[in-house]
Amino acid sequence: MISATLYPGKDGAGEVRRTVLPGGLRIVTETMPTVRSVAVGMWVGIGSRDEAPEHMGATHFLEHLLFKGTPSRDAMDISASIEGIGGEINAFTAKEYTCYYARVLDEDLPLAIGVLADVVTSSLIAEEDVESERGVILEEIAMHDDDPSDVVHEQFSAELYGDTPIGRPILGTVESISELGRDRIAEYYGSFYQPPQTVVSVAGNIDHDRVVELVARAYESAGKLGGAAAPQPPRLGGPGVAQRSGIRVVHRATEQANLVLGTTGVSRTDERRFALGVLNAALGGGMSSRLFQEIREKRGLAYSAYSYTSQYADTGQFGIYVGCLPSKIDDVLKICRDEVARVVSEGITEEEIVRGKGQMRGGLVLGLEDTGSRMSRIGKSELVYDELMSVDEVLRRIEEVSSADIDAVARDVLIRPLTLAVIGPYAGKDFGAAIA
Repeated sequence: MISATLYPGKDGAGEVRRTVLPGGLRIVTETMPTVRSVAVGMWVGIGSRDEAPEHMGATHFLEHLLFKGTPSRDAMDISASIEGIGGEINAFTAKEYTCYYARVLDEDLPLAIGVLADVVTSSLIAEEDVESERGVILEEIAMHDDDPSDVVHEQFSAELYGDTPIGRPILGTVESISELGRDRIAEYYGSFYQPPQTVVSVAGNIDHDRVVELVARAYESAGKLGGAAAPQPPRLGGPGVAQRSGIRVVHRATEQANLVLGTTGVSRTDERRFALGVLNAALGGGMSSRLFQEIREKRGLAYSAYSYTSQYADTGQFGIYVGCLPSKIDDVLKICRDEVARVVSEGITEEEIVRGKGQMRGGLVLGLEDTGSRMSRIGKSELVYDELMSVDEVLRRIEEVSSADIDAVARDVLIRPLTLAVIGPYAGKDFGAAIA
């Protein structure tokens, strides 16, 4: 067992510690002595982009199945044990990781760790559960498909990344979910849900050594502790994704058109991510941003308009989303293109830089006011980054962004080939000029 203090904290608060158990299981904790709750997350370094074609949708399928039962708990026991003490338990699947989490009172920490460890290590993956959850997931896909504002982002990723694992939907498709059998899902579970791929993160009114003791006991009971395996290294770099330019139009007789216009961005460890974040805040990060002011406030062309960035190990996205009347889409697209071109040619003002930095700083700090967000920060950092930066270090990196940094990242990212995804009543419409 190897332990270290990553950050000492101040006056007993904010201390972050890390322990690696035999077999490669990592535990990271952050102490928050002024709260009465704890958040526990079990992060597995496997996401939808890791699926082979024959496993498409298996990662998210497993997220459902792991709550269906273990040798010692059935589905009702799993949910009722946490909800019966006023806690919450849930999970989510992303492109590059999956997380199972619970939030409970500090006195109920042993129960939360016990239930989550049981779920993650000892799921039965029973045939009858696979069949029942197959129907639930198909309903989830149908519900997702009924929301064009969700679908357009999925279509944008598919067009931007092409037929690659990172471009495919996290939920899978109706066809892939219908074909996934129990044995294939169990194979996937057995291959990837192992201690070296797992991080346990806990934040709240806790003692690190006590957390280590509880996690070790739970994994030892499941026969998952021990051995010489080292932790799986963070997912860094990779082959990247070729820059693409394309248009994907999904014809639907909707009252509102939904569009995403964008391109590839920067990876999660790219030092330019802080500059791109400030740029994004100025261009479309809020009601004071250029896009919101031009599209909604000045011209009334749309209710919702924003830009966003997202990062992965080897690539990223920069996108602009707008929901507008179908008849307004040409005007909206022209404004988006004009504003992007103006940022590239003229940069952004000092006032916008100050406002963008303030938005990023405030969003970071205010987003870390509860145990769940603190648990997520340290767990995700341990799993997918090569370092855990303190909050103060992140704030420093944001403050150090210069206008030259912003100009440089704009001249790189914003001149890349553009991709457009549109959902609306546009059968036969040519959008080629929008990305030319």
